[in-house]
Amino acid sequence: MVGEYILEMKGISKAFPGVQALKRVDFNLQRGEVHALVGENGAGKSTLVKILSGVYKKDEGDIVLNGKKVDIGTPQIARELGIATIYQELAMVPQLSVAENIFLGRPIFGKFHFINRTAMEEKAKVLLESLGVSIQPSKLVEDLSIGQRQLVEIAKALSLDAKIIVMDEPTSSLSQTETEYLFKVIDRLKSNGISIVYISHRFEEILNVADQISIIRDGNNVGTLSGKSATHEKIIELMVGRRIEEFYVKVNVEYGEPVFCVENLWRKGVFYDINFEVREGEILGITGLVGAGKSEVVRSIFGLDPLDGGKVLFNNKEIFIKSPINARHLGIGFLPETRKEEGLMLPLSVRRNISITILDSLCKWGLINSLNEVQLVEDYVKTLKIKTPTIEEITVNLSGGNQQKVAIAKWLGIMPKLLILDEPTKGIDVGAKSEIYALISELVKNKVGVVLVSSDLDEVMAISDRLIVMHEGVITGYFKTKEVSKINVLSAATGFNNPQTTNFSGTVAR
Repeated sequence: MVGEYILEMKGISKAFPGVQALKRVDFNLQRGEVHALVGENGAGKSTLVKILSGVYKKDEGDIVLNGKKVDIGTPQIARELGIATIYQELAMVPQLSVAENIFLGRPIFGKFHFINRTAMEEKAKVLLESLGVSIQPSKLVEDLSIGQRQLVEIAKALSLDAKIIVMDEPTSSLSQTETEYLFKVIDRLKSNGISIVYISHRFEEILNVADQISIIRDGNNVGTLSGKSATHEKIIELMVGRRIEEFYVKVNVEYGEPVFCVENLWRKGVFYDINFEVREGEILGITGLVGAGKSEVVRSIFGLDPLDGGKVLFNNKEIFIKSPINARHLGIGFLPETRKEEGLMLPLSVRRNISITILDSLCKWGLINSLNEVQLVEDYVKTLKIKTPTIEEITVNLSGGNQQKVAIAKWLGIMPKLLILDEPTKGIDVGAKSEIYALISELVKNKVGVVLVSSDLDEVMAISDRLIVMHEGVITGYFKTKEVSKINVLSAATGFNNPQTTNFSGTVAR
């Protein structure tokens, strides 16, 4: 079925006040094809899709559907033309049934103009079965998993006789099993001649599911790759405009003295016998599979969770960190894995989120020196290239990458000697990732010790100087990243120890 153009977007441009979002972008979609759109946050891919969906009106260019030029002025017109969009935040009414959601706003009427729920449920059942889905049409949506709700949205699109379905980050909240099932459903849709525009930040998924991949950068379509020939490296190079070896920004720094050391740390039922040190200007990586205990170790070190035993040394002196306040006073910062829940106060401004860790130093007689606060925050916004209209912008309104930069910036004010970063690039686009890597390099050049916790092996092996691997709460490998292969790291992460692996002191790792 692939080979016939169902959609051609030619020379599409769109400007907003002060921003040229799209610059004469071309995008073609074949019948029965999955065409992925990738790009950094703000690159223009969402704008292109919203023009296709009738949310925005293009400034110039043509849209050709099935060989005929069309004007998609509203979402209603898009639906009538057979274009359906499934957004990341699913538009469903949880208190209504599956069938009622599928036919929301378009009920099937019976005699005397009463809604015929039986007919709706029968048609909903046929639509769901065509996707290979066994969900009872009478079931309330609030009782479904996120993955099941996603499938109901697809059935709703089919009920509209959609020939093009736009999926915006469809797997962001799905489990691995649900994701695999969604891919099977996408294969069914393709075999029926339905075309998919697939937006995602997850390269592994894109390479698995896409027939074509178009990369949007700074409002331009900078290239379209075949799904069969595309690689992770090629996509990144097009997205960020530089070679992959320039993506992982890493500087070589001469290490100083040990700034932080832990000996025989343990927490019952969570982790045991944790030993490592971090030197000035060094990046120590900690990796492992989900549930390995890596996040739990750094949370306990920072005083968020209790320790049952062991010793912590800071600048060669034993310390006792009972709370994050103790850690902050020592010059230890911590970026938690859960940015939105623990790393930021999203309803507050960028200014207050960045200055919160040093408000006491900005106060005199109980009053905050607002001039000094504003100057400090504006300096960090400029240094970290945080994209925000003003420092008074509510933090929740920023993109994920810019939120992460704010979460890091709040620790720079304490002039940290040790900064612990737990999954610092999780859930952000590649451009923001590269900027965070550059920031880490600046920190180590200033003799800050960094602990980088990451599940991304490519990341942790490229950025770290030395690497600890954990499995089921214990350290199963100590490596110098320049001397180790990914196979060695994966073997340690799955519990298959290399007996020759040694720790940083030269003794055999347990």
